Amino acid sequence: MTEFAISPVIAAAEPKTVPPFAVISGAQVQQVLQGREKQVVELVEQTYRVHAAGDSVNPPSYFLRFPDRPTSRIIALPASVGGEVEVDGIKWVSSFPDNVASGIPRASAVLILNDRATGYPFACMESSVISASRTAASAAAAADWLSRGRGRPRRVGFFGVGLIARYIHTFLNATDWSFDEIGVFDLSGESAEGFKGYLERSGTRARVTVHEGPEQLIRSSDLVVFATVASQPHVHDTTWFAHNPLVLHVSLRDLAPEILLASTNILDDVDHCLKAGTSAHLVEQMVGHRDFVDGTLADVMDGRVSPAADRPVVFSPFGLGVLDLAVGKYVYDELVSSGQLRVVEDFFSELRRYG
Repeated sequence: MTEFAISPVIAAAEPKTVPPFAVISGAQVQQVLQGREKQVVELVEQTYRVHAAGDSVNPPSYFLRFPDRPTSRIIALPASVGGEVEVDGIKWVSSFPDNVASGIPRASAVLILNDRATGYPFACMESSVISASRTAASAAAAADWLSRGRGRPRRVGFFGVGLIARYIHTFLNATDWSFDEIGVFDLSGESAEGFKGYLERSGTRARVTVHEGPEQLIRSSDLVVFATVASQPHVHDTTWFAHNPLVLHVSLRDLAPEILLASTNILDDVDHCLKAGTSAHLVEQMVGHRDFVDGTLADVMDGRVSPAADRPVVFSPFGLGVLDLAVGKYVYDELVSSGQLRVVEDFFSELRRYG
């Protein structure tokens, strides 16, 4: 019997078009996001739920390091998010701490959004503001959800007072938080005084105190925000946290393993947080397991985890690329609807396969 090769039936491909390519400046990003902090927090919470449901792709971040500049790095965060956002893309973010001495921010970033149908990029946008906003929105969401059942803190302390700390304060303020006392500590006294000035100009009614040391700040705060550039743990004493504060461990590497082992630990994504020398990663290496992790923020939001009230609660967010994409797509859509999108004509010049 003769056998015949049967060719598969190839369905006719649906016609596709290449989307126009736009460049979105930092000024436009700020214009869209300013005053919409509540919407951004809701978007971040929604994206956490989409990610937890598996409707996303968020591979490990890729670190470009330099032998001649060991403190500097550039990180690539590729991701894809479904839900109502439906976009692929990548954030390319640099961290050059020596910039601070020259009076310019440590971090800079761009975000590329890719069309899901064709793969073509359709936007390149300034992303340091997007990155700071999604980080602050994540922190504000965590502060809200993790303080439920514990009572909202009235005393907040900022450990490290750069751009991220400023954005976190802005987002807390915009999401109806108010404080009786705000503590400030930074290794740079000048930076600490500058942040105090910003707080006073912001119209806060809280008493603002610049603390001389970290112990004083932590012991006098019910909500502690770590937003430093620390590369390894520098806070070791568990007794500083005896009053069981809520800790937003945004910079990820400030706390010694013994502090995390004495706390309830909530992460944004377990696999991402337990790598790259984070404090949580050091704990895993020390104890050889992940049992010290109580769950993710999505677990808390969906009622699967309830943080204990009789120990510190530490939120350690690695910072997921899906959040950058969600906020970036929100900015893009707002500019499209308002007619302010700046398209680069003829950005793609070779669009015919055979010329």
